[in-house]
Amino acid sequence: MRMAGSVALESSNMLHSSRDDKLPVVNNFMDAGHEPGKGLYFADGKRKVDYVLVYQYRRPSSLHESPGQHRLSVISNGSFPRVGSKEPEGVKEEHAEVVLDMGPADPAEGEKIMIREEFEANLREAGLEMERDNEHKVHGQGFIRVHAPWQVLSREAEFLKIKVPTKKSYEMKEDKGLSATMSTVWRKLNQPFQPNIPHLQQQSRTKFLSHSFSRDKLHLYNIESKDTFFDNATRSRIVYEILRRTACTRTCQTMGITTLIAKGVYDSAFPLHDGDFKDSGHSEGKNDRQLLHDEWARYGAIFKYQPLDLIRNYFGEKIGLYFAWLGVYTHLLALASLVGIIVFLYGCFTIDSNIPSLEMCDETQNFTMCPLCDRACDYWHLSTACGTARASHLFDNPATVFFAIFMSLWAVMFLEHWKRRQNSLNYSWNMTGMEEEEEHPRPKYETLLLQKRQRKRRNRKKNKSEPGDEKLTWRDRLPGYFINISSILLMFGVTFAAVFGVIMYRITVSALLAMSQDPQIKSNARVTVTATAVIINLVVILILDEIYGSVAVWLTELEIPKTETNFEERLILKAFLLKFMNAYAPIFYVAFFKGRFAGRPGDYVYIFNDYRMEECAPGGCLIELCIQLSIIMLGKQLIQNNVFEIAIPKLKKLFRSLKEKKRAPEERVEQTGRALRQWHLDNNLEPFDGLTPEYMEMIIQFGFVSLFVASFPLAPLFALLNNIIEIRLDAKKFVTELRRPDAVRAKDIGIWYNILSGLGKFSVIINAFVISFTSDFIPRLVYQYMYSETGTMHGFIDHTLSYFNVSHFKAGTAPALSAVTVCRYKDYREPPWSSEPYQFSRQYWAVLAARLAFVILFQNLVMFMGVLVAWVIPDVPKNISEQLKREKTLLVDVFMNEEKEKLQLIQSLFSKEATQTRQQQSPLSQLAQDASEPQLPLPHLAQTDDPVAAGATIPLTARSRTRPRAASFSQFTRQGSTSPRSEAGRHTAV
Repeated sequence: MRMAGSVALESSNMLHSSRDDKLPVVNNFMDAGHEPGKGLYFADGKRKVDYVLVYQYRRPSSLHESPGQHRLSVISNGSFPRVGSKEPEGVKEEHAEVVLDMGPADPAEGEKIMIREEFEANLREAGLEMERDNEHKVHGQGFIRVHAPWQVLSREAEFLKIKVPTKKSYEMKEDKGLSATMSTVWRKLNQPFQPNIPHLQQQSRTKFLSHSFSRDKLHLYNIESKDTFFDNATRSRIVYEILRRTACTRTCQTMGITTLIAKGVYDSAFPLHDGDFKDSGHSEGKNDRQLLHDEWARYGAIFKYQPLDLIRNYFGEKIGLYFAWLGVYTHLLALASLVGIIVFLYGCFTIDSNIPSLEMCDETQNFTMCPLCDRACDYWHLSTACGTARASHLFDNPATVFFAIFMSLWAVMFLEHWKRRQNSLNYSWNMTGMEEEEEHPRPKYETLLLQKRQRKRRNRKKNKSEPGDEKLTWRDRLPGYFINISSILLMFGVTFAAVFGVIMYRITVSALLAMSQDPQIKSNARVTVTATAVIINLVVILILDEIYGSVAVWLTELEIPKTETNFEERLILKAFLLKFMNAYAPIFYVAFFKGRFAGRPGDYVYIFNDYRMEECAPGGCLIELCIQLSIIMLGKQLIQNNVFEIAIPKLKKLFRSLKEKKRAPEERVEQTGRALRQWHLDNNLEPFDGLTPEYMEMIIQFGFVSLFVASFPLAPLFALLNNIIEIRLDAKKFVTELRRPDAVRAKDIGIWYNILSGLGKFSVIINAFVISFTSDFIPRLVYQYMYSETGTMHGFIDHTLSYFNVSHFKAGTAPALSAVTVCRYKDYREPPWSSEPYQFSRQYWAVLAARLAFVILFQNLVMFMGVLVAWVIPDVPKNISEQLKREKTLLVDVFMNEEKEKLQLIQSLFSKEATQTRQQQSPLSQLAQDASEPQLPLPHLAQTDDPVAAGATIPLTARSRTRPRAASFSQFTRQGSTSPRSEAGRHTAV
């Protein structure tokens, strides 16, 4: 093969002062005919690509010269001609094109090059090996592949205290009797629903002990191959930890890859996927990404359990815990859905025997109701609201109270079950006893801290004061806190203004429809207004949700959190607060405020002196609350959670493809002729933005399921159907559409558990108020046991309606040309002929007292039962706690046996040395006396590298007095790991 060379000459002063060992380059693409996506190794095909750094480069000008004029020539295989060495013969024969780079025209671009050079040099000093692309175009993207050798992996694994399995194992206790039989039957029933994962299907009773990795105890671990001992996720996490803590002190005073990405030095940094996700055709050779796609991310696998262990191995513990939590939540929704369906069917079966709705539908009762609006509306009969009354019974019946209590206990049971599941996963994933890792500062915090240090340094020069430990205080964050508080209050005002605007829409449209001459429009006016208003609410909620998400990020940046964990927690709290208010403000209005402040006939409350406040339907506000909740919940799930997650990635992919078509024709021809490597394919995917959006969707849904479930028993069913699809959507997104995230260790779901716990407690209070104040459950009980003569519900409708004398209407508000003298309205007030007309009656105060008593009783009862359920269900399963104790005992035994072996080795060395000394001293006593005197080693022996030969110059008695030291396996294995390698820190060339 003929070698073609190219010489890169740097004419700028900055690049003249750089190191002589310029970074070797490799070709950017594979040769035609190679299988795409197989670029998982360096060009030598042995070293694995653990991480990829992407940057932009630009070369504004170039000159063509003859080769051999500069000592920094790079030939095609990446070797460097040394000073005084001859060039390869192939290069001498072939005058290849030589590019003379005149240096970057933009000073900022030159600064980025210097920063990259220093950062990459520090990475090489940390032991990482790198391979980079040939910058063969004037401008484009460069890729740097990073590989961590065994020395680096073992060192960092010890620092990070990564737990790995040891050779020591034990047999787990087998179930006996009835429990064993039930477990066997359950496994057989579940077998068709288990994912087909070959290396995870082998269920063995043998458990290997795990211990934090230590280079001094390599003999304890089953290391078959150093290249595969650490999985890909662990390797990438180790490399990311090095990237995150490596500093650039000479050029930019920053630390970590995140800061360099924020400054534009690098575009991105990510670990590689394990090849293509498409099936290669043979199951034995499937990589983990293909297994996840076939057994998890397809809709065909919708009936299978999630392969949580494989998810954790591929994406890390943090993402694995999210999908485990989502699976537990979805499984328990099945139970809540079943009970909700039973409650709904109970309402359907008892609708024809419900006495209050039958009385409302009875036209012989002839309840003449007061007008629903001023002037334009006429008197109407209560029997026309028969359909609303019958529909209200579906959700407002005695079973609803039971369902509210059940769902409050279900929320507690869900949280307790999740804690057990979380602890089980921590045990199986070797996360027990994990310590919190120290986090590095965020880029913005580091930048502001540097600016503050520079200001103080200038002040110290002027005042000559002693330096101190600078850090950002509350004074530095005070402007951000002030903007945060004012902005959040402003967002609350926007939310309330949107709700108020919808209220005005309902009032005006109701009045307009009431003035219509079409009787059909008049009869359906309430349903039409309610449905259209809820749709408007839904659109406003979706728009404000997107705005509030961006506002929450901006506000959190203003607070200048120090670490990513602090940033994430503050962002979650702000986003949840804003989105909670946005999603639930319309529902809270219908549940607790609508109709409460409307007034009474003759004394209505008006908005802007013209618009009368709206009232609840004759059947109560619960049916409107049900409509509001169902449309908003289903709309958010269908549009925001599913359509957005499907449509937006498709649009982004289409945009990228259109952008690719607009590139230069020669670039397109070049890429079509050559297959892209895996790092090119992954770079075209969307970056991973965290789990906050995924959790937020489910938390808002959990609020719909738990807070107002008394008004909509079918909410758990719709949530269950959504989550079954949501799991596969998220799985497909993670496997096929996103870059591989960094494997982050986590032992819990963090602040989300506290939010769930708070929502569970808040749901008890909300459901208590919904049952007592929004529904008619309490008024029916009070009437049946206090005012009913027969002890039944007959006469309940007449009991809840008050009388009004139409002559008491204000001028211009009563309907014209009507013979009605008295109308009815729903309230507990004195009749016009009493001594205190239109004042609250004794029935009103009795019902109010019963409602408040029910709230207190319901809240305390459910809270007590929740505490009881939490106490009954232990956080850690019994078998897990027993195994933890057993493993701790076995590990102590392993270390004690190791110490005993060391002591035996020391004793044997002592006895052997003493025996040799006695044998040698008897015939050679005179020689020993001469050897005890100081001697100089012979010249020819002093230069030897043989330790045995070198030891020959040591006096015999000195060697006999040397105290033997215990040897371990690590002393022999670490000698090779600590020896310097001439090529370990250099970039690989091809």
